[in-house]
Amino acid sequence: MEMASTARTVEEIFKDYSARRTAIVRALTHDVDDFYGLCDPDKENLCLYGHPNESWEVTLPAEEVPPELPEPALGINFARDGMNRKDWLSLVAVHSDSWLVSVAFYLGARLNRNERKRLFSMINDLPTVFEVVTERKPVKDKSSLDSASKSGGNTKRSSDGAVKSNPKLVDETFEDDEDEHCETLCGSCGGNYNADEFWIGCDVCERWFHGKCVKITPAKAESIKQYKCPSCGLKRGRQ
Repeated sequence: MEMASTARTVEEIFKDYSARRTAIVRALTHDVDDFYGLCDPDKENLCLYGHPNESWEVTLPAEEVPPELPEPALGINFARDGMNRKDWLSLVAVHSDSWLVSVAFYLGARLNRNERKRLFSMINDLPTVFEVVTERKPVKDKSSLDSASKSGGNTKRSSDGAVKSNPKLVDETFEDDEDEHCETLCGSCGGNYNADEFWIGCDVCERWFHGKCVKITPAKAESIKQYKCPSCGLKRGRQ
């Protein structure tokens, strides 16, 4: 088990989260027959662990109290034969999502408010384990499809169209990004964070933007109580 006492950056915690999530998704999809076989209801309380090296393990909970990291749901094996297989896997997936978030924020206990918001936003950009296992489309994909159909074309909204098309690129970059210095990506142009440039965060969708991309200067930002990016401003206007 990892020591949680060392200072960690948002990127390190997200990398840890992504690796554990990848392992659990594999256990509940690609390796599902092996996972199912290991969850013998006649055994003691078993837990599903995802590890930072992207491996998964079905084993007993940690012996030390309190454990070094939050523990996954206990006794996932007990309900295996009493439920429909898909329903049981969905239940394990929901508990696993809860565990993954609790581990990430346990490791991020020393993060400040903005860092916690950014970590949650990065986590939120990935489909949950439950969504993957049940093959449900993430809500974000649905909303962008709805927005496109409601707009009836992008001719009037070419600048906003760029904003709409970027989140998927951002998702893929976050998932594969191993550059510890890449703090976040602009929701408009997809460019990397640079401390020398002015950035502003949307209070609705919580994405961050270069000030120049959304035509907001530091002086103008001072007078804005709640900033809505161009995309969220348009959504609010259509309601």
